[in-house]
Amino acid sequence: MKRFFTCVALAAALFGCQDQNQESTPSDFTGNESVYALAAPPDAAYDISGTVTFKEKKDGQAVIVVALSGTDGDVQLPVHLHLGSIGEPDADVYALLNPVLGKTGLSETLLSHAGDETPMDYQKLVNLNACIKVHLAASGPGRDVVLAGGNIGSAFTNDTSARGGFFASCKSE
Repeated sequence: MKRFFTCVALAAALFGCQDQNQESTPSDFTGNESVYALAAPPDAAYDISGTVTFKEKKDGQAVIVVALSGTDGDVQLPVHLHLGSIGEPDADVYALLNPVLGKTGLSETLLSHAGDETPMDYQKLVNLNACIKVHLAASGPGRDVVLAGGNIGSAFTNDTSARGGFFASCKSE
């Protein structure tokens, strides 16, 4: 009988631990995501690279995560979503994303609307003819310095060059 209670207690402890270790919170995401490379311009003075990831939420909205290596300090690096490819000069800014924090190299933005208040969702974003550019500064001479960038959506799909080897400057406003 003692052996029976020992086995029951052991089984309860094992199954109890398994139940406690399982996550009980459901994910807000569908599992659909698109990842694009971000690289420094060919003539860059900075060695910055990384990725931008679009994640689809269950409600269709998109979360944009920029992850860079080569950043540091207490700086905040502006991130723009531009219409057109990375090599298109003076491409319009379609949306301002949250800045990359220098010490972590990360930025996360829930993008539900473009800058002109056009509704945006994951499907529209991954089909957009656009690019991402990370800048040195929000204003002044550093505003036109692109630290890293890359084509996304149809600009990535239609790019026949070395994946955006030419970086055009941004439209100054």
